[in-house]
This record gives sequence, structure tokens and C-alpha cells, in this order.
Amino acid sequence: MERTLKASYAFSRRIARTRARNFYYSFLLLSREQRDAMCAIYAFMRYCDDISEGEGASREAIERWRRDLDLALQGQYGENLLWPAFHDTVEHYRIPREYFYQMIEGVSSDLQPKQLQTFDELYRYCYQVASVVGLTIIHIFGFDSPEALVLAEKCGIAFQLTNILRDVREDQQNGRIYIPLEDISKFGADLATHDERFVRLMSFEAARARAYYDQSRPLIASVHPRSRPSLWALIEIYRRLLARIERSNFDVLEKRIRVPTWEKLSILASAALR
Repeated sequence: MERTLKASYAFSRRIARTRARNFYYSFLLLSREQRDAMCAIYAFMRYCDDISEGEGASREAIERWRRDLDLALQGQYGENLLWPAFHDTVEHYRIPREYFYQMIEGVSSDLQPKQLQTFDELYRYCYQVASVVGLTIIHIFGFDSPEALVLAEKCGIAFQLTNILRDVREDQQNGRIYIPLEDISKFGADLATHDERFVRLMSFEAARARAYYDQSRPLIASVHPRSRPSLWALIEIYRRLLARIERSNFDVLEKRIRVPTWEKLSILASAALR
């Protein structure tokens, strides 16, 4: 069993190292135990995304994944090497299990084309696919005050709004429009045309994201001191991504905007000195 658990954590680390472009850098500032736990949670998240967006995405695949989660949480792991590390992490850090089911519910909504109508709908989607991630990982960071849960929810909303602004073109090509129709109509914008109306719409949504970053700022001081540099780095990477999107005048229809590796390493260095 111990050998299987080690192999499972090694498997999760490989997934995080190769696919967690923003998250993995912040993991490096944690203790080995915390870092392994973060990788196990990330691997679960990655699988959730893949079964809702990959070639084999289907309602049946998601239901199988949900059943596999049921069994894994009972210590019955099946063939996927992820599950032992995932279950060990959930048990060790006492992570509420409902978060994982909410995550599956959120990604399952991406199986069909969509146009969100209102910000309330967008908030619910962001909560299910991003806030629950924040609520999960602060159990690994460690916290004492229940206020940290409220702040983690807001931080997740900020992260997902940033992702949505970055991925407007890609999401639209896949038949998914997350920017609410009420906002698109308000500005008379066309999400396929980079003009003044598009920029005004995107500026409005970016200001909304920035407000959630500001509201969640006390979260860093709410987690255990050993974890604060990692959380600061994670938030800073996403804030820098939003800033780059804004500085480009929202030129997201022609290219994918990223925070370059050198800048992420600079953020890590700054975080380590905090």
C-alpha cells in the first residue's frame, strides 16, 4: 500500500509539473508534504477539465468519473493511479468532500454550447469551477478563521474571471460564451471584433475581476504563516496576467496572453523573501 501511495503522489507530481502552468510555480514554496497534496488536488482538477473538454468528453464519462470519486473516497481506487494520493490528501487535510462534487457539476455544464445570460449565472459557474478549488486548497495552506472561506471564494471568482478574459476567442470557438449577454448587450459589443465597444466591455469585466482581487486580499494573512509566500505568489501570478491583458488593450482575439516564465520566477523569488 505504501508503495502504491508513493507511486500515486509521483504520478500527481508529473501531471502538475507538466500541465499546471500557473499553479505549479507557487507549489514550490510549500513544504514537501503540502506540495504533494497540492499536486494530488491539481491532478483531480485536471482530469475534471479533460473529461469535459477533451476528445472523450461526454455525459457518460463524467458520470463514470463521479462514480470513481464515490469509490475512491471509500478507499476503493480502481485503475487510475491518481486516487490513492487524492484520497490520502482529502483525509489528511480534512477537505470537505462536497467541493469535489461541485467541481464535477461545474465542468459538466461545459459539455454543451452555452451563452450565460446574467452575472449571477457567471458567478455560479465561477464558484463551481474555481472558488471550490480555492476552498479546497486553503485546507492545505491551513487556516483558523472561518472568514478565510469567504475570502477564498472571492479569490476563486477573480481567478476565473481572469481566465475567461484571456480565453474569449478559444471559448467562443468551442461554443461557450461566459461573458454575460446582459453585459454584451449593454456595450453593444461583438466578441469576435476588437473595436472600441469590445474594449469597453472587456474593461468593465476586468474591473469586476480586479474588485474581487481587492476584496480577497486579506486571505493571505488568513492562512498559516508557512503558506503565505505560496499563496501570495499564486495570487500575484494571476494579478499579473490580468494586468497584461489590460495593458494589451485586450488583444485576446489574436493571441493568448501569458505571464512569461522569467516573470513567474521573479515572483517566486520575491515571495520567498517575504
